[in-house]
Amino acid sequence: MILISYDIKVYRKQLKEVLNEGDTVVELGCHVGNTSEIIAKNIKNGKLIALDNSPEAIPKMDILAKKYNNLKFISGDVRLHTTLEKVYKNLNKCDVLSVDLGGGYHPDTTFKVYFIWASLLKPKITLIRNRGLIDFVRSSKTEEVFESNEGWLESCGNEGIPPQIKEFELWSPKLNKNKKS
Repeated sequence: MILISYDIKVYRKQLKEVLNEGDTVVELGCHVGNTSEIIAKNIKNGKLIALDNSPEAIPKMDILAKKYNNLKFISGDVRLHTTLEKVYKNLNKCDVLSVDLGGGYHPDTTFKVYFIWASLLKPKITLIRNRGLIDFVRSSKTEEVFESNEGWLESCGNEGIPPQIKEFELWSPKLNKNKKS
C-alpha cells in the first residue's frame, strides 16, 4: 500500500494507523524529528532509521536518538548511493518507508527517491508527503491497469534502477548481491 498526503496532520495520522510495535521503519526526510518521535513511540519493539541532510537536524536528532533506543539517525543525502548502501546493510527488513522530502516541492526528486529506496527495500507500506505527487495522481487518467498491493511498485519486479537515473549513481542489484543473509 502506498499512501500519499500533503497535510502534515494527515501524514502523521496515517503513520499512527499503519505502524505496529515491532515494525522496522525507514524515514527519509526526518528534519528535526517531530514525526520521528511519533514513529519511535509507536514502534516500541521495532527499529527506526531516520535520515536527513540538513544541518539543523543533527543536534535535534542526536537528542532524540539518546531518548529512544530504537531510533538511529543518519545525517546524509538520501539521493546518494552511499547513503542507501549504509542503511541497507543495517536492515533485515523494511516494513514501512516514510518519505517527506520538501513537502510541496520537488515531486520529481521525491518520486525518484521513493522509487529507488522502495525498489530495494520493498516495504509493505509506504507513506509519501508531497503536494506535487497528489496533484499529479489526482489529475491523471489512464486506461491501463497497474495495481500495487505492496508499499513499492511490484510491477517493476527486481529489475533494479534504470541507469538513466544518473544523478543517483545507483544500480540496486549491486546492493542485492552484497547483502549478507
